Amino acid sequence: MIAVLDYGIGNLRSAEKALEHLGADARLVTSAEQAEGAAGVVLPGVGAFGACAEALRASGLDAVALAAIESEVPFLGVCVGFQLLFEDAEESPGVPGLGVLEGSVERLGGGVKLPQMQWNVLERVGHASSLLAGLARSPWFYFVHSYAPVPRAAARDCVTATCEYGGTVIAAIERDRLFGTQFHPEKSGLAGLHLLRNFVAVCDVAGQRLGSSRVRGR
Repeated sequence: MIAVLDYGIGNLRSAEKALEHLGADARLVTSAEQAEGAAGVVLPGVGAFGACAEALRASGLDAVALAAIESEVPFLGVCVGFQLLFEDAEESPGVPGLGVLEGSVERLGGGVKLPQMQWNVLERVGHASSLLAGLARSPWFYFVHSYAPVPRAAARDCVTATCEYGGTVIAAIERDRLFGTQFHPEKSGLAGLHLLRNFVAVCDVAGQRLGSSRVRGR
């Protein structure tokens, strides 16, 4: 089972439906109890960083997210769900993120039209990515955002893909079984489905290796 964290923000059903289309047992979950035993966790998000961060904490699902990451259950953050992995955001001063990765979420520069609401091409960087495995060297994905993470220190080593929009934008990260995409794979056609299929495969392998691991709230 792959748990899609339902904290009342955005169209969470689209992520669930994309995973179901691939044959995965994906479920919207609203509590730690419902997420327990999940083989993978997905944190979607749209809108403002602060509103998403506050809603996630109010739901108690922030603890589920952190517990999954700490126990090496495969975890995928999408769009604002990706941004929430970082410490804070220029958009929402004083509202902390999950702080799993060092860095801040900053407004896109370069005088470009905001939000970036378009297809854009990825450029792979850093180490090989299991999430992007089997895709073209420079695949196209769909973006909708005005802000993007700017990693610091060791978090820079996690970057696996960037795109260009008013400058270089961090588009994807990968650290062990922790994944994040600024783009929306569930809205990115065949390339997006291929990426999600890769995530499901990681969940299957991790579930076999860590059969005794459980996703729990704190």
